[in-house]
Amino acid sequence: MAFPIVRHRRLRQSGAMRNLVRETVLTANDFIYPIFVTYGTNIREEITSMPGVYHLSMDLLEAEIRDIVSLGIQAIMLFGVPDHKDAEGSSAYDPNGIVQEATRAIKGWAPELIIMADTCLCQFTDHGHCGVVHVHEATGTAVVDNDASLALLVRTAVSQAEAGADVIAPSNMMDGFVAAIRDGLDEAGFTHIPILSYSVKYASSFYGPFREAAHSTPQFGDRKTYQMDPANSREALREAESDVVEGADMLMVKPALAYLDIVRQLKDSFDLPVVAYNVSGEYSMVKAASANGWIDEKSVVLETLTGMKRAGADMIITYHAKDASRWLRGEE
Repeated sequence: MAFPIVRHRRLRQSGAMRNLVRETVLTANDFIYPIFVTYGTNIREEITSMPGVYHLSMDLLEAEIRDIVSLGIQAIMLFGVPDHKDAEGSSAYDPNGIVQEATRAIKGWAPELIIMADTCLCQFTDHGHCGVVHVHEATGTAVVDNDASLALLVRTAVSQAEAGADVIAPSNMMDGFVAAIRDGLDEAGFTHIPILSYSVKYASSFYGPFREAAHSTPQFGDRKTYQMDPANSREALREAESDVVEGADMLMVKPALAYLDIVRQLKDSFDLPVVAYNVSGEYSMVKAASANGWIDEKSVVLETLTGMKRAGADMIITYHAKDASRWLRGEE
């Protein structure tokens, strides 16, 4: 049957009708909010390329956490900006490192808030890469040593769990990182701690503002030898399948907007929760266009986040989380 018997507009005639038939519903429960913690006192330093996102010192962190909780956001992704960097990123697995210290404090202020600890070395190494760098004597070529890096990532994950992290979120893209971290956590008695794997992390140009935020720009080369080629999709399924076999509890696609087809493929192929990371470059583009009056920020953000969920994301890591939560509550 077709027009005029079928009229699709019948179910669009009012806001109430559209609400009744809406297929995808966005709530604050869908959001994970990234936080950047740093050393010092009275630091609330706005990240230039990410308006509304800040480096926060520990003395100002409690107010931020209470604001997040009041908005109904139930999870954060915790990043640390250390005061010391070295070739092996030792601050990442220091029991008294910035992430570990912040985790313990947050658990005291908001015990029910889910803390997801980003497990990587890039912001802790003096070279900015996500693992141990070795230089071949014959050629002088510097490469990230996959297997040597795994041991340090395990130490980082265990130290984060010991500090009270609820979820370990390894973002390094080393081969075998989920299996290594799962074994390390289990051996340390943390069999109950889930792993949110950055399973499909592309070597993307959308990460630029984040590297300012995390102070993690590589000092040489790039990350294309371990992060994925943006042109590939079948490879994404291989990456995700490896993580499933190795014991991942959740799978992530990063970035989100240019890779919603990958989000859908993971959703259709695996029965684990899928997370989309609405990354810094995506956030900054919206902020810049809004500041110029070219778009309506609220409408574009909510439409974008709804699109990510419609594509198959069960959770969305987004710097828009606080604003979006307010908008969904009817606040401006």
